[in-house]
Amino acid sequence: MQPINTVEGEGFKRMLIAFDKRYALPSRHHFNRMVLPNMYQQSRDKVTKEVSAADEFAATTDLWSSRTMEPYISLTIHFIDTEFNLKVKCLQTAFMPEDHTGQNIADGLREALAEWGLNEGKLVCITTDNAANIKLAAEINGWLRLQCFGHRLHLAIENAMKDHRICRAMGVCKKLVSSFTYSWKKKRDLEEVQKQLSLPKHSLKTECPTRWGSRQAMIDRILEQQKAIAQVLSNDRKLRHLIPSWQDIDVLEAVNKSLSPLVEFTDALSGEKYVSVSLVKPTLHLFNNSILEDQEDDTQLAKTIKHNILQYLNDKYSDQQTQEILDMASALDPRFKLKYVDEDIKESILERLKIEMRDVKTASAMERAPFETTAQVVDTEDAVPSMKRKKGLGSFFKVTVDKAAGQPPHKDQAIASEIQSYFQTESLDPEDDPLTWWRDAKTIYPRLSVLARKYLCIPATSSSSERVFSTSGNIVSCLRSSLKPDHVNRLVFLAKNL
Repeated sequence: MQPINTVEGEGFKRMLIAFDKRYALPSRHHFNRMVLPNMYQQSRDKVTKEVSAADEFAATTDLWSSRTMEPYISLTIHFIDTEFNLKVKCLQTAFMPEDHTGQNIADGLREALAEWGLNEGKLVCITTDNAANIKLAAEINGWLRLQCFGHRLHLAIENAMKDHRICRAMGVCKKLVSSFTYSWKKKRDLEEVQKQLSLPKHSLKTECPTRWGSRQAMIDRILEQQKAIAQVLSNDRKLRHLIPSWQDIDVLEAVNKSLSPLVEFTDALSGEKYVSVSLVKPTLHLFNNSILEDQEDDTQLAKTIKHNILQYLNDKYSDQQTQEILDMASALDPRFKLKYVDEDIKESILERLKIEMRDVKTASAMERAPFETTAQVVDTEDAVPSMKRKKGLGSFFKVTVDKAAGQPPHKDQAIASEIQSYFQTESLDPEDDPLTWWRDAKTIYPRLSVLARKYLCIPATSSSSERVFSTSGNIVSCLRSSLKPDHVNRLVFLAKNL
């Protein structure tokens, strides 16, 4: 989103004159005082209408500081509409000058939901990072919380990297990358050597401390350009000591081999336009039985890294509350069903499905509708005067059949039949979209489809809030660092919801 003062730029004015000389361009005050407020109100009304129609919803939240160190708190909600379209709406990027205590955050989130007319009882789950104050806020409000898979995996990898050999190799890598990043001569020399050695013309990558994937990308690029780096640095006496030793190369290869298979999983689970929560349990199963399993050619360091990552993840995802969310989501995903649910708790998951299906109101209304219609038809037929005729033997059987047909099926029996039918059907291909499947099957499984909308809307990561702050950072740039908090909230809302 471009600054409003763009309309006062000479180049912009000349461009509009070239398009149409008759057009009178309004001033930036017109856009600031009239156009943007109207756009915001129209967009807000539209979002309000959509979120108010949500039967159940999930949320993500996070805290962020702008370039001028002004604190903001974001809130996004996720829900699946009746046509099984996954919706993500950014509700606010609110200024929060108070202390970021658990109580203040809890009050702020409650006020945000109340401002949008959202009932807390409809909040299925809130996905957050592992900050103590946000965890406390969810606990104070009594909200079910799911830990962000991306943050958990990052912490698991950071925990596994606590080895003096890895720390030394990473220190060498960072200094090496810096020497090429801040020297145009080194960049030039690297390009020349790459050409001589027929290596890809790739620049070195820098690590971002809060993104473990950037560390893996940095290591992978250094290993790719190892020969070129060594040749360039060997010609410089001052930087010759930065050439990685064979011990460093062994360490980097072990780290790269252990981490590279995990990159795709982080990217896949961070999406917000498709179902992600039901992928967590299968992903953990895959980590334990395939991706992070010891291989014959693994070094002892690689085995240690894999073991530490698995131990951390299995420990953090072992609590009952988290397991219940993941098991319910997996069971309601037609791609997986009960495949990744532990044998000893399958019965409890089926029982929980039955209990929640009994509370589905729409299903009971649908259940009664056919019988109410039948009764109305019978009353109408009785009201129409007809000639009296002699009752035959068949009429006695007709009364018996009508009474039997008028009995609605027992609710528990219908629920058991729906569950049995669902789990006996063939599982969906893992590449297919579960929401498309549920859209076609919602009339066959009216109760389960409601639960699918409830659980499959939960995001596996809090990436939605991270994306909100990326948008905020683009808006509150160096040239626009004096934007007032209300304007920031309005511009971010428009950027995310238009």
